[in-house]
Amino acid sequence: MKKIGILTSGGDAPGMNAAIRAVVRQGNALGMTTVGIYHGYKGCIMGNFEEFQLRDVSGIIEEGGTILRSKRAPEFKEKKTQVKAVRKLNKEGIEGLIVIGGDGTLRGGNALHDQGVPTVGIPATIDNDIYGTDMTIGVDTALNTVVEALDRIRTTASALERTFIVEVMGRDSGYIALMGGLAGGAEVVLVPEMDYDLNEVAKGIYEGYKKGKQHTIVVVAEGVYREGSAAHYVGQHIREKIGFEMRVTVLGHMQRGGSPTAFDRSIASRLGAEAVKRIYGGDSGLMVGLQGSRIEPVEFSEVASKSKELDMELYKLAETLSK
Repeated sequence: MKKIGILTSGGDAPGMNAAIRAVVRQGNALGMTTVGIYHGYKGCIMGNFEEFQLRDVSGIIEEGGTILRSKRAPEFKEKKTQVKAVRKLNKEGIEGLIVIGGDGTLRGGNALHDQGVPTVGIPATIDNDIYGTDMTIGVDTALNTVVEALDRIRTTASALERTFIVEVMGRDSGYIALMGGLAGGAEVVLVPEMDYDLNEVAKGIYEGYKKGKQHTIVVVAEGVYREGSAAHYVGQHIREKIGFEMRVTVLGHMQRGGSPTAFDRSIASRLGAEAVKRIYGGDSGLMVGLQGSRIEPVEFSEVASKSKELDMELYKLAETLSK
């Protein structure tokens, strides 16, 4: 194999650029040319290709976002669109593909694999909801952002003696809310995977106040309420129930931004290099994931058919430590 392509797709995650850098440089070390594909699978369809030299990835390891940009391409689910992309890849002489992103990205990679294009995936999403890897690229940076925000909010909450509701990302996965709340010392954590009773939440806050607690931090994953802002919904209910003044903070896309942590840079570099070695060695239809301290291959079919469960023991621990 002499020429491979690389793309990033779906939501951006800090560390994607570190993975791109690793792919280009590891590919060069093996005598391969790497072609950057702009705007994800949309770029495959449109033929937005650029051959990367080593200097093109200099100085990007510390940058958030992705130099390849990212666009969603719902039309890529159709087989005729996939075939169109394959024709573009063949015309460019691209013999294999490295795809970086979350669940949708990996499913797209599997589709290209089924179409005969050797494809290896790298998991990158701040939700950390991909089966087969302990950590995905970007989640550590996002968690550090959340914890820093909680530290700052707690200072204000203590000074004003108020309850703050903090909404974090996680439509289907409560990982950021759980781990951010645990590390940030939140009194309450609400996640989509667990049923919750806002009357009980309000009661707990009220009882804490009677015992002398001066402030409360409630961390809410956006997916606990699907018809609007989860934080505003939770805050309004608590306010109506116990009459306390609430303050709502929605962290939003700031969780995806900023320079990646050392951990995200290191796993992105390791995953990127391993993905290139795998495709160079003839592997296809798999994702490389972090399992313990090792990088291991996981078949796309296994990634797609299994879900990654939230660790309920950690949820119980967060509850215990919040008392």
